[in-house]
Amino acid sequence: MTDAQEPAPRPAGAVSDDFHVFDTTLRDGAQREGINLTVADKLTIARHLDEFGVGFIEGGWPGANPRDTEFFQRAREEIDFRHAQLVAFGATRKAGVRVEDDQQVAALLESGAPVITLVAKSHVGHVELALRTTPEENLAMVRDTVAYLRAQGRRVFLDCEHFFDGYALDAVYAKQVVRTASEAGADVVVLCDTNGGMLPAQVTAVVRTVVADTGARLGIHAQDDTGCAVANTLAAVDAGATHVQCTANGYGERVGNSNLFPVVAALELKYGRPVLPEGKLAETTRISHAIAEVVNLTPSTHQPYVGVSAFAHKAGLHASAIKVDPDLYQHIDPALVGNTMRMLVSDMAGRASIELKGKELGIDLSDDRELVGRVVARVKERELAGYTYEAADASFELLLREELQRAEGGRPRSYFRVESWRAIVEDRPDGTHANEATVKLWAKGERIVATAEGNGPVNALDRALRVGLERIYPQLAHMELVDYKVRILEGALGTGSITRVLVSTSDGRGEWSTVGVAENVIAASWQALDDAYAYGLLRAGVEPQE
Repeated sequence: MTDAQEPAPRPAGAVSDDFHVFDTTLRDGAQREGINLTVADKLTIARHLDEFGVGFIEGGWPGANPRDTEFFQRAREEIDFRHAQLVAFGATRKAGVRVEDDQQVAALLESGAPVITLVAKSHVGHVELALRTTPEENLAMVRDTVAYLRAQGRRVFLDCEHFFDGYALDAVYAKQVVRTASEAGADVVVLCDTNGGMLPAQVTAVVRTVVADTGARLGIHAQDDTGCAVANTLAAVDAGATHVQCTANGYGERVGNSNLFPVVAALELKYGRPVLPEGKLAETTRISHAIAEVVNLTPSTHQPYVGVSAFAHKAGLHASAIKVDPDLYQHIDPALVGNTMRMLVSDMAGRASIELKGKELGIDLSDDRELVGRVVARVKERELAGYTYEAADASFELLLREELQRAEGGRPRSYFRVESWRAIVEDRPDGTHANEATVKLWAKGERIVATAEGNGPVNALDRALRVGLERIYPQLAHMELVDYKVRILEGALGTGSITRVLVSTSDGRGEWSTVGVAENVIAASWQALDDAYAYGLLRAGVEPQE
């Protein structure tokens, strides 16, 4: 065994290593019923999490399935992590197999991830029944794998699966697993409440004892089966844990995991512990909603800190008190987490969030309250109609720039003006379908009529738009639609309900998302496509003409 190599340096924007915020949305969160992430989805979520400022992003189990293997390869090539380190998840070597010969361990190294999380048994009953090996061999599996990966220059965390249940059965052995991993070179040993059955007082007592008896650096991974995952995570911190594992919006198997956003908000605002880069806490609500859109689940309106109802107040006693002092019925200023107080039924955006987003886009809005007010009003109006800008940054930027042009006294300019469009679906006698679209538009003073076929009406519209515009804007040749999501908004109109469409587009260097809303799914799709190509041209540095 060679001496351990130094792990890869942490990103320049990472916060102190004294406390870890570790996100496992892409692995454990993806086990939630109803979530099925594509590689493109995982890359988008990873970018959101890195932007938020978490320290570690667990990307999946390389070698276990082709999708996770591809994710690690593309993440290395396509994402320049500013705050987070990418983490590969896997298991210790198999019983009776040399660690150097274990193909699953080799896949962890081949992922290129600078940090590896190993899962190991700490419940003696699971060792004997699930692994079908001896307690001694299980300890050797932990020791060998941690030491081997450390020698290869990887930072290693060890997840002790079913730790709390195992501790209740045999505390001596459970602590022996922790001690073995720590002595072999694991930076953090994570105590997992895998079944989610613990309560805060129990977690506090166990973590405090394990810290004292082993001297290891401990983390906590809590499932939410008792509704106590966030409380259990904070209880572990109170007892000495300095590493918290969470998922965005609490996604996870069964009822879910410890929710990243209330945990981070509590650490920052209640504990006074800076765990995110400066200024990132104000992005909490936006990041939460953006990830919810990527996984295609409606954001929980009553989620702590980030729900649209988290700081909503109805008429009556609360409303009267809020007029005197908002703090009388609010535990924090909602702007601290990027949310807004609401006295009425609508209101999805406030001045602070608009100014923050403008700053992110390189547009200083702080000195133009009238402009910000117009943008806020327009966003509220459109979001009331069903639009969402949390996961459609490109559509929001187009809206903002349109208002800026109006503020400067000019008519908003565009890259093309649509005269009309149509899509035809023909059902043929042989059971096949033909899809054809025609678009009529103006660009650079020229009237263009273009027709194209596709494998569906939206694809045909996409192709017709390209046929019409690529001659004038050759930059469109590098753009392609990479994801398409449809959501029927809540209502009682059945097939006549309002439909929201989210489109993700790529130019090979990055991706952006746009939104369309209409009673007709094709019309909603057209709006999203229109924005997608307009933003792509803006991103390419093309000046609008019309």
